[in-house]
Amino acid sequence: MAGSSLSGRVAVITGASAGIGRATALSLARDGAAVVVQARRGEKLEELAKEITAAGGQVLTVKGDAAKEKDIDELLAKAREYAGRISAKMDIVVVNAGRGLAGGLLGSDMKQWREVYETNVLGAAYLMRRAGEILVEMGTGDIVVLGSASGRNVSPFSGFYGSSKFAIGGMTEAFRREVCGRGVRVTLMLPGIVETEFQGVAGYTPENFYKGIARFGKLLKAEDIAEAILFVVTRPAGVHVNELVIRPTGQDYP
Repeated sequence: MAGSSLSGRVAVITGASAGIGRATALSLARDGAAVVVQARRGEKLEELAKEITAAGGQVLTVKGDAAKEKDIDELLAKAREYAGRISAKMDIVVVNAGRGLAGGLLGSDMKQWREVYETNVLGAAYLMRRAGEILVEMGTGDIVVLGSASGRNVSPFSGFYGSSKFAIGGMTEAFRREVCGRGVRVTLMLPGIVETEFQGVAGYTPENFYKGIARFGKLLKAEDIAEAILFVVTRPAGVHVNELVIRPTGQDYP
């Protein structure tokens, strides 16, 4: 593909079937990384793989659920085997898989609470732990965790989801302090509103969401966040971008 600054590196990306995960896989592959992508929708992963290989990139698809420990273990095992096979090092992990949920404690669907936390917090934490063990042993690498601006400034229209991102944000900073002295960089990405299929799945509607944000104007695209992730993982070894908040220019809240 076009770039080569990530040549010799393997990047693992969860939630890669759409949105930020998909855009990140394309961006990192374009810059020379071999990418290992995971999502529950295998057909979407295969579509992504065809696009990457058609452009000259390297990709491995691993269908799985980022909320399940056995699927995370399988993902990392296959990524390490793949890295060995192509003589590269698996030293980038993008903890991206997540799900939204419209409403706060009073208005959100209680039936979805557990699933939100299993994916956004427990699954993310398990991947961070397992990836951290591998990268600490290597003494190098990048772990990029997708939080949210709404996890830093929790709003009532997505309060329950925001609480999950508040939790993972605190965990990510603690994790950074735990591993940064051993050569591993941990970055928390805090996007504002990014227009993807995420909103529809989360249950956002014109009444409970879009009318309130109309004043923001143009929203972010998944590619905007992917470019920021590429920036983070291509810094010199001694430069560690701990947090990055990215909002649409017109977004004043949250």
